[in-house]
Amino acid sequence: MLTLLKLGGELLEDASAIAVAADGIRSLVAAGPVVVVHGGGRAIDADLRARGAAPRFVDGVRITDAAALDSVVSVLAGRINTALVAALGAAGVEAVGLTGADARLAVCRIADPIRTAAGEDVAPGLVGIPCNDNAPRLLRDLLEIGYVPVIATLGTSPDGTLLNVNADVLAAHLARAIGAERLIIAGSTPGVYDATGSTCAWLHARAVRDMVAGGAARDGMVVKLNAALAAVDGGVRLVRIVDGRDAKYADGRGTTIVAAQEAATIRC
Repeated sequence: MLTLLKLGGELLEDASAIAVAADGIRSLVAAGPVVVVHGGGRAIDADLRARGAAPRFVDGVRITDAAALDSVVSVLAGRINTALVAALGAAGVEAVGLTGADARLAVCRIADPIRTAAGEDVAPGLVGIPCNDNAPRLLRDLLEIGYVPVIATLGTSPDGTLLNVNADVLAAHLARAIGAERLIIAGSTPGVYDATGSTCAWLHARAVRDMVAGGAARDGMVVKLNAALAAVDGGVRLVRIVDGRDAKYADGRGTTIVAAQEAATIRC
């Protein structure tokens, strides 16, 4: 089973956390080929504050000006990506560090303005939405010879401008592009909650659309759920939103989302 694993930045905050993540990836690789996409939100926030700037978000999307993009590039493509690849090597996993700029893995359009609850349109700035539909040959080639691609969430415009790309969005895009059977979105949230605050074990796509449209999901979870919908709509068989803090990515506590036709009887 080909798996696309998205790791939230909160799972990669220090050397010990990165080592735990590397061990979890090693377990996944034992069961089949894996591509990793990682974020680094909290580290980017800290870097921005150290530079005297304040992080800004709208509906879970980072507002990215030139200064914020500078932090994104240095933290994601530099510090976190390199540390994770090194930890994977120490765990016995042959990994290759990449960004969405490599081999044009993530050619993007500029994200549209975001309508806030107050009715204001906010431009997210240098934020990209992947729009190239060709399956990335580089990833297929690396998987074929036994490497694990580890991708930091940067993309480029058609003219080569670097752009910040939301990790959930990039993960869903690449999962579709490479024909992954499974997308695992790992973070610090143990899945999707129902109205009572309990974790939904399973959801079908129709129920997820209803949650988003009805306002039951907010901020970062909206982005995750929309990414999950994009993945299943694009042919990914299942999406898991899991608590990744114990690195049990395949079978840890969380929510499994499938296409409605595969789960006509599933209820949260």
